[in-house]
Amino acid sequence: MTVLDWSGPLASGKTVRDDQVAPRASWSAVVPAGHVLTLVDVGGNQSADFLVYDAADPAERYSAPDTIAWSGNAYVRTGTVLRSNLGAPLMTVTGNEVDRQDTIGGACSKESNTLRYGHHTASHHACRENFLFEGAKWGLGPRDLVSNLNWFMNVPVEADGSLGIVDGMSGPGRRVALRAERDVLAIVSNCPQMNNPCNAFDLTPLRMIITTPEESA
Repeated sequence: MTVLDWSGPLASGKTVRDDQVAPRASWSAVVPAGHVLTLVDVGGNQSADFLVYDAADPAERYSAPDTIAWSGNAYVRTGTVLRSNLGAPLMTVTGNEVDRQDTIGGACSKESNTLRYGHHTASHHACRENFLFEGAKWGLGPRDLVSNLNWFMNVPVEADGSLGIVDGMSGPGRRVALRAERDVLAIVSNCPQMNNPCNAFDLTPLRMIITTPEESA
Protein backbone atom coordinates (compact mmCIF):
# COMPACT_ATOMS: atom_id res chain seq x y z
CA MET A 1 0.00 0.00 0.00
CA THR A 2 1.44 3.35 -1.03
CA VAL A 3 1.04 6.26 1.38
CA LEU A 4 1.14 9.60 -0.39
CA ASP A 5 1.98 13.07 0.81
CA TRP A 6 -1.27 14.23 2.45
CA SER A 7 -0.64 17.96 2.25
CA GLY A 8 -3.30 18.04 -0.47
CA PRO A 9 -6.14 15.80 -1.69
CA LEU A 10 -5.67 12.47 -3.44
CA ALA A 11 -7.39 13.91 -6.50
CA SER A 12 -5.89 16.46 -8.84
CA GLY A 13 -7.91 19.55 -9.68
CA LYS A 14 -8.68 22.84 -7.98
CA THR A 15 -9.62 22.76 -4.30
CA VAL A 16 -13.01 24.42 -3.85
CA ARG A 17 -13.58 23.52 -0.22
CA ASP A 18 -11.26 22.46 2.61
CA ASP A 19 -12.88 22.07 6.04
CA GLN A 20 -11.64 20.70 9.34
CA VAL A 21 -14.27 18.84 11.35
CA ALA A 22 -13.67 19.09 15.07
CA PRO A 23 -13.86 15.99 17.28
CA ARG A 24 -17.51 15.02 17.97
CA ALA A 25 -18.77 17.44 15.29
CA SER A 26 -20.66 16.86 12.02
CA TRP A 27 -20.29 18.14 8.45
CA SER A 28 -22.26 18.12 5.22
CA ALA A 29 -22.03 19.46 1.69
CA VAL A 30 -23.31 18.91 -1.82
CA VAL A 31 -20.54 17.40 -3.95
CA PRO A 32 -21.23 18.20 -7.63
CA ALA A 33 -21.02 15.48 -10.25
CA GLY A 34 -17.41 14.76 -11.23
CA HIS A 35 -15.97 16.49 -8.16
CA VAL A 36 -13.94 14.50 -5.66
CA LEU A 37 -14.40 14.44 -1.89
CA THR A 38 -11.23 13.50 0.01
CA LEU A 39 -11.54 12.57 3.69
CA VAL A 40 -8.39 12.84 5.79
CA ASP A 41 -7.90 10.95 9.07
CA VAL A 42 -5.85 13.73 10.63
CA GLY A 43 -4.90 12.07 13.93
CA GLY A 44 -5.26 8.41 12.94
CA ASN A 45 -7.96 5.80 13.64
CA GLN A 46 -10.73 8.39 13.98
CA SER A 47 -13.88 6.98 12.39
CA ALA A 48 -15.72 9.13 9.83
CA ASP A 49 -19.30 7.87 9.81
CA PHE A 50 -20.71 8.65 6.37
CA LEU A 51 -24.05 8.89 4.56
CA VAL A 52 -24.65 9.95 0.95
CA TYR A 53 -27.85 10.90 -0.85
CA ASP A 54 -28.89 11.98 -4.33
CA ALA A 55 -28.87 15.75 -3.90
CA ALA A 56 -31.95 16.25 -6.10
CA ASP A 57 -33.97 13.42 -4.56
CA PRO A 58 -32.75 12.30 -1.12
CA ALA A 59 -35.22 9.41 -1.21
CA GLU A 60 -32.48 7.77 -3.28
CA ARG A 61 -29.63 7.19 -0.86
CA TYR A 62 -26.67 4.96 -0.06
CA SER A 63 -27.51 1.29 0.29
CA ALA A 64 -25.09 -1.03 2.06
CA PRO A 65 -26.79 -4.21 0.71
CA ASP A 66 -26.70 -2.98 -2.88
CA THR A 67 -23.09 -1.82 -2.58
CA ILE A 68 -22.01 -5.16 -1.11
CA ALA A 69 -24.00 -7.22 -3.64
CA TRP A 70 -22.73 -5.33 -6.70
CA SER A 71 -19.09 -5.35 -5.52
CA GLY A 72 -19.18 -8.91 -4.19
CA ASN A 73 -17.27 -7.81 -1.10
CA ALA A 74 -18.26 -6.85 2.43
CA TYR A 75 -15.51 -4.22 2.49
CA VAL A 76 -15.00 -1.05 0.51
CA ARG A 77 -11.73 -0.68 -1.38
CA THR A 78 -10.33 1.35 -4.28
CA GLY A 79 -12.72 1.04 -7.21
CA THR A 80 -15.78 0.22 -5.12
CA VAL A 81 -18.91 1.97 -6.38
CA LEU A 82 -21.21 3.21 -3.62
CA ARG A 83 -24.70 2.35 -4.86
CA SER A 84 -28.12 3.64 -3.99
CA ASN A 85 -31.26 1.80 -2.92
CA LEU A 86 -32.10 1.72 -6.65
CA GLY A 87 -28.75 0.08 -7.47
CA ALA A 88 -27.45 3.19 -9.23
CA PRO A 89 -23.95 4.67 -8.69
CA LEU A 90 -23.66 7.56 -6.24
CA MET A 91 -19.89 7.79 -5.68
CA THR A 92 -16.80 5.79 -6.65
CA VAL A 93 -13.76 5.23 -4.43
CA THR A 94 -10.91 6.56 -6.58
CA GLY A 95 -8.16 6.52 -3.95
CA ASN A 96 -7.75 4.73 -0.64
CA GLU A 97 -4.82 4.57 1.78
CA VAL A 98 -6.43 2.04 4.15
CA ASP A 99 -6.58 -1.65 3.22
CA ARG A 100 -10.32 -2.01 3.80
CA GLN A 101 -13.14 0.31 4.74
CA ASP A 102 -16.20 -0.73 6.75
CA THR A 103 -19.77 -0.70 5.44
CA ILE A 104 -21.42 -3.08 7.93
CA GLY A 105 -20.65 -1.78 11.44
CA GLY A 106 -23.30 0.95 11.52
CA ALA A 107 -23.31 4.11 13.62
CA CYS A 108 -23.18 4.49 17.38
CA SER A 109 -26.28 5.78 19.15
CA LYS A 110 -27.16 6.53 22.74
CA GLU A 111 -29.08 3.26 22.81
CA SER A 112 -26.25 1.12 21.44
CA ASN A 113 -23.77 2.83 23.75
CA THR A 114 -25.78 1.80 26.82
CA LEU A 115 -25.94 -1.80 25.61
CA ARG A 116 -22.21 -1.98 24.90
CA TYR A 117 -20.74 0.13 27.66
CA GLY A 118 -23.35 0.57 30.40
CA HIS A 119 -26.20 2.89 31.27
CA HIS A 120 -23.82 5.56 32.54
CA THR A 121 -23.11 6.37 28.86
CA ALA A 122 -26.76 7.25 28.07
CA SER A 123 -26.00 10.98 28.11
CA HIS A 124 -23.06 10.68 25.73
CA HIS A 125 -23.26 12.26 22.30
CA ALA A 126 -23.41 9.75 19.41
CA CYS A 127 -23.26 9.57 15.61
CA ARG A 128 -27.01 9.15 15.25
CA GLU A 129 -27.49 12.54 16.90
CA ASN A 130 -24.86 14.04 14.59
CA PHE A 131 -26.64 12.62 11.54
CA LEU A 132 -30.00 13.99 12.71
CA PHE A 133 -28.52 17.42 13.45
CA GLU A 134 -26.74 17.68 10.10
CA GLY A 135 -29.53 16.10 8.09
CA ALA A 136 -32.06 18.57 9.47
CA LYS A 137 -30.22 21.33 7.59
CA TRP A 138 -31.30 19.59 4.37
CA GLY A 139 -34.83 18.66 5.40
CA LEU A 140 -33.93 15.10 6.44
CA GLY A 141 -35.22 13.35 9.54
CA PRO A 142 -35.08 10.01 11.39
CA ARG A 143 -36.81 8.14 8.54
CA ASP A 144 -33.97 9.16 6.23
CA LEU A 145 -31.20 7.51 8.26
CA VAL A 146 -29.88 4.25 6.83
CA SER A 147 -26.96 1.95 7.52
CA ASN A 148 -23.82 3.99 6.96
CA LEU A 149 -20.19 3.66 5.94
CA ASN A 150 -17.41 3.98 8.52
CA TRP A 151 -14.26 5.33 6.93
CA PHE A 152 -11.05 4.43 8.79
CA MET A 153 -12.78 2.04 11.24
CA ASN A 154 -11.73 -1.61 11.43
CA VAL A 155 -14.68 -4.02 11.72
CA PRO A 156 -13.45 -7.56 11.01
CA VAL A 157 -15.87 -10.40 10.26
CA GLU A 158 -14.81 -13.33 12.43
CA ALA A 159 -14.92 -16.98 11.41
CA ASP A 160 -18.19 -17.47 13.29
CA GLY A 161 -19.79 -14.52 11.49
CA SER A 162 -19.60 -12.13 14.43
CA LEU A 163 -18.32 -8.58 14.07
CA GLY A 164 -15.73 -6.77 16.14
CA ILE A 165 -14.74 -3.13 16.49
CA VAL A 166 -11.01 -3.31 17.04
CA ASP A 167 -7.84 -1.26 16.73
CA GLY A 168 -7.86 0.55 13.41
CA MET A 169 -5.61 0.05 10.41
CA SER A 170 -5.45 3.75 9.63
CA GLY A 171 -2.89 6.30 10.76
CA PRO A 172 -2.27 10.04 10.87
CA GLY A 173 -2.95 11.60 7.48
CA ARG A 174 -4.41 8.53 5.77
CA ARG A 175 -7.02 9.40 3.15
CA VAL A 176 -9.86 8.10 1.03
CA ALA A 177 -11.12 9.87 -2.11
CA LEU A 178 -14.61 9.58 -3.62
CA ARG A 179 -15.76 10.83 -7.02
CA ALA A 180 -19.38 11.95 -7.22
CA GLU A 181 -21.18 10.21 -10.09
CA ARG A 182 -24.02 12.75 -9.84
CA ASP A 183 -24.73 15.70 -7.55
CA VAL A 184 -24.75 14.12 -4.10
CA LEU A 185 -25.29 15.24 -0.53
CA ALA A 186 -22.58 13.87 1.76
CA ILE A 187 -23.03 13.84 5.55
CA VAL A 188 -20.22 13.02 7.97
CA SER A 189 -20.16 12.45 11.71
CA ASN A 190 -16.75 12.72 13.32
CA CYS A 191 -17.54 9.83 15.63
CA PRO A 192 -17.73 11.00 19.26
CA GLN A 193 -17.22 7.48 20.60
CA MET A 194 -15.16 7.72 23.79
CA ASN A 195 -15.80 4.25 25.21
CA ASN A 196 -14.04 1.97 22.73
CA PRO A 197 -10.23 1.78 22.68
CA CYS A 198 -10.12 1.55 18.85
CA ASN A 199 -9.15 5.24 18.72
CA ALA A 200 -7.12 5.08 21.95
CA PHE A 201 -9.90 7.08 23.66
CA ASP A 202 -8.52 10.12 21.86
CA LEU A 203 -10.96 11.99 19.60
CA THR A 204 -9.18 13.82 16.78
CA PRO A 205 -10.22 16.05 13.83
CA LEU A 206 -11.15 15.04 10.32
CA ARG A 207 -10.54 17.03 7.15
CA MET A 208 -12.92 17.27 4.19
CA ILE A 209 -11.55 18.46 0.83
CA ILE A 210 -13.62 18.92 -2.34
CA THR A 211 -11.79 19.30 -5.64
CA THR A 212 -13.00 20.02 -9.16
CA PRO A 213 -12.56 17.57 -12.04
CA GLU A 214 -9.00 17.79 -13.34
CA GLU A 215 -10.06 19.02 -16.78
CA SER A 216 -11.91 22.01 -15.27
CA ALA A 217 -9.14 23.00 -12.87
